[in-house]
Amino acid sequence: MESKNFNPDDVGVNNGNYFGFPFTTEDSDLVLLSAPWDVTTSYGGGAAFAPDAIIEASTQLDFYDPDCPNIWQRGIATADVDYSIQDRSARLRAIAKRIIENLEHGGNVMADYLLARQLKSINTAADELAVQLFTEADRLLSAGKIVGLVGGDHSTPLGVIKAVAKHHKGMGILHIDAHRDLRKAYEGFQQSHASIMFNVLSEVPRVSRIVQVGARDYCSAEAELAATDERVVSFEQALLDERRFAGESWSAVCQEIVEALPKDVYISFDIDGLSPDNCPSTGTPVPGGLSFGEAVHLIKSVVRSGRRIVGFDLVEVACGKMGDYDANVGARMLYKLCCQTLKSNPRE
Repeated sequence: MESKNFNPDDVGVNNGNYFGFPFTTEDSDLVLLSAPWDVTTSYGGGAAFAPDAIIEASTQLDFYDPDCPNIWQRGIATADVDYSIQDRSARLRAIAKRIIENLEHGGNVMADYLLARQLKSINTAADELAVQLFTEADRLLSAGKIVGLVGGDHSTPLGVIKAVAKHHKGMGILHIDAHRDLRKAYEGFQQSHASIMFNVLSEVPRVSRIVQVGARDYCSAEAELAATDERVVSFEQALLDERRFAGESWSAVCQEIVEALPKDVYISFDIDGLSPDNCPSTGTPVPGGLSFGEAVHLIKSVVRSGRRIVGFDLVEVACGKMGDYDANVGARMLYKLCCQTLKSNPRE
């Protein structure tokens, strides 16, 4: 179906694209990349299957958004999914589980020649994935496209963040997550899902600020880094709760969060930043968190402030006992991210 003949009110058709949209990368303002990779998650898994699950669930959405009606017409394209990423993920995840189990039983991975070699192979493969995603994102950004990434675990956005920062020096990251992800090489995995923001601080100097919202499960080393690194601004969940319990409006809190961000904003959205009733199957669910509406209001507040969303990722969506519910929530959050990103980048 050609894009000019697409009727958003018709029954959704699963054509392999997010939302069933008929757009190509050439005729779209926004392109969605996929990273079906889930190697280092240390509790639950399944995020490698998120892109396909979200694609399937996304055809059930209605596309009228009163905040930005018909903005989808500017084009939201789906880049071809490289399923070799998923194949590598499955193979390496089995190895990673053995490494994690060794550590959980008090072992020393580096004292075991085979495990040490396998750990190195995982780190090498993760670096290669980051380069692959950087190259693809950089190519699209150079062609004037906006790029969003659908993970996968939270290690996957590093290459995309590097590419967006290359094109938008000084950008800030709005990091919505139950975790700080500031661990250094967690469990030996240099590109761990728990290390993404540590790696951004270490490897992407063009990122000027990371504003963390919703963190409620983190270690003392992460708390110290967040408190001492001037590039990190924290709105942890306990603080958010206290302010709201004292009667402060969520709108006022969002305004303060937004004021901590620079003009150009990249959104890194871990689905476990939401309350677990929105993501019961995610790999590391934590009680508390934002409601769906609160998260959307925060994203809208970024756009209403005149700031520009220059890229985003949505990660850690996984399907489990609740069937397709996690993918349903993920698809709806993805659509909100797409619409607000396009709204913040008006055509000249």
